[in-house]
Parts: sequence; C-alpha cells; structure tokens
Amino acid sequence: MVKKEVSASTGSPLSIGPLIEAELRRQERSVTWLSRKIHCDRRNIYDIFHRDSIDSTLLFKISSVLGVDFFSLYSYRLKHADTQQITPPNSDGGRASVGLALCVVR
Repeated sequence: MVKKEVSASTGSPLSIGPLIEAELRRQERSVTWLSRKIHCDRRNIYDIFHRDSIDSTLLFKISSVLGVDFFSLYSYRLKHADTQQITPPNSDGGRASVGLALCVVR
C-alpha cells in the first residue's frame, strides 16, 4: 500500500471536504469528472468541498473513485484522540509537523 501526505489541521476537528478537494486537485481531475463518477450533480461536489463531515456511503464512493482511503483520517484521529497535537510519522520514520497519511486503495 502506498502512503500519501495530505495537509490537514491537526489541532481542530477534521474537515473532510477540503481534503477531498485537495486530493482531486492533486490528481488533476475535474469536478465534472468526479460528479460523473459518483453520479451526482457537479454543484453537489462544490458543496462537498465545504463540508466538515460527510455521509459514510458517499465517502466510500469518493474514496473508491479517487483511490484513497479517506476513512484512515478518521481512524487516525480516533486512535490519537487523547493527544493534544497529532504528529503522525512520515515516510522516513520521522515526525511530520502537519499532515495525515492516506492509504491508496488501488
């Protein structure tokens, strides 16, 4: 499994919408492309980008289409809920100051 770093504010509640938008942009995909893949209106995609939370079925669809496990962000937060400042390990074994690792699910 390949890990990717996605920037996220670790001191505040997880806002999933901007992370989805960042991944879509990183893959150089369009909003229209994503809307077709998950069978919804493109205006709904822009709405998703502004959401703090998302329905698990919709998140599963988006994760599958983008090939990224967005659920891992929530799992990481849950495992480290007692930590004031979350600094997950980065790929070289050191600590990342900001960011959470996402697993590619391809």
